[in-house]
Amino acid sequence: MASHKSLLNKKNTLSLLLGFSEHHRSNVKSIVRTFLLNRSNVIPIVRTFQRTAHFLTCIVGTYQYGRLLPCPLENGPPRVEHLVVSEGGPVLEFISRALNLPPIFVADLIQFGAVYYALVCPEPPPTATPEQIKLFKEVTSPSVLKKRLSVKGKTVREAQKTFRITHIHEFVEAGTYIRVHVHPKRFPRCYEIDWKSRIIAVEESFVVLDKPAGTSVGGTTDNIEETCATFATRALGLAASLKTTHQIDNCTEGCVVLARTKEYCSVFHGKMREKSVKKLYRALAAAPVPRGIMSHYMRPVNVAPRLVSGDFHRGWHLCQLEVLECTEVPWPNAVIQEKYCVDDCGWPSKDVAYECKINLLTGRTHQIRAQFAACGAPIVGDSMYIPAVMAERSNPGVNPFGEHGKLHATEEEKANAEKEWMAQHGKEPSVAIGLQAYQISWDEGEYIYEAGSPWWR
Repeated sequence: MASHKSLLNKKNTLSLLLGFSEHHRSNVKSIVRTFLLNRSNVIPIVRTFQRTAHFLTCIVGTYQYGRLLPCPLENGPPRVEHLVVSEGGPVLEFISRALNLPPIFVADLIQFGAVYYALVCPEPPPTATPEQIKLFKEVTSPSVLKKRLSVKGKTVREAQKTFRITHIHEFVEAGTYIRVHVHPKRFPRCYEIDWKSRIIAVEESFVVLDKPAGTSVGGTTDNIEETCATFATRALGLAASLKTTHQIDNCTEGCVVLARTKEYCSVFHGKMREKSVKKLYRALAAAPVPRGIMSHYMRPVNVAPRLVSGDFHRGWHLCQLEVLECTEVPWPNAVIQEKYCVDDCGWPSKDVAYECKINLLTGRTHQIRAQFAACGAPIVGDSMYIPAVMAERSNPGVNPFGEHGKLHATEEEKANAEKEWMAQHGKEPSVAIGLQAYQISWDEGEYIYEAGSPWWR
């Protein structure tokens, strides 16, 4: 949570914009209005934002923030702020005042979907200070909650559910919990792509996109602006936004189906549930893998890295894929690796790689990446799984689920071994790994679409 001082500050302060000269206020409002009215045509006004960068730096003085758009050169360090509204009012003014941020920056955060609210503050985490716990008890005491009409008829649990704030003028009443992702995860590649050239097909009910690596299909918790769905919608000049029907990892490229209507979104979800959608992948592995069915069991914990085992574990999810081909190819050269920010992670043999064609039989998050790594053949550029494979090579048995895994006498020993194994993994890749969803089909091949050549060719 934010400091006690910032949370309990009950002084009304005017918007920071009121501190500017009339000329500058008008200029800023004009820029914001231009941007909001031209969201479908961002690129032509990028230069406008860049020309005003110096001006914005001057007017915000000590603030270290400019605009979120078009895009910074790099992501800022993670920062999430938790606030409780002391006095009701417009959400933009409250956040600007509480966090000492320029209103123009807060407006961008709201557009990015980086601001959430709940009628009642959630339970503080174990790391909360006594001061924060005291504040939580104050704003959630029964005597306070029974006076709030917005909470009437709701259980505390219902009132603690969070929702995105979607408008800068949204009113938030006293006692409302606000969560602000001050540094959203960014996707700078969105601004480098010729999105029209990535469109594979445009049909009445859906669009098929050749998703670039380093982009998000439908957005993240704190960024629903820089997405494939958003940029494809703009590239096609569609009046209604395209809708996500399924996901592939940010670092993976290839075929993605985007629905043009809510109805078709539901239809495609049904096809996915019925397993009538077939996906073929190309994977560039650092070592060869045998052709045939590859089976593992994935730990049912929704965190990365995903842990898999060749042995059955009760409650773990079955993962299966079929390796159709495995062909030796040159390792990507230095120019290509630099262009796509591919990290070799110190892999000892970089003369050749192995391009594999894969029929994905089950669709689990990170499935191909985790299964190939479990076979000692991680995907080229996969900075999350390559370090763990190298660690297991140098210290057989560090992977408790590998063929050299040790039996543990107690559950505590087993849990510690899992933690140590997870610690051997690296960070999620920044842009691309050697993985492409190169073909998608459904309705027994009635619809079939293919992506272009993968980045490593």
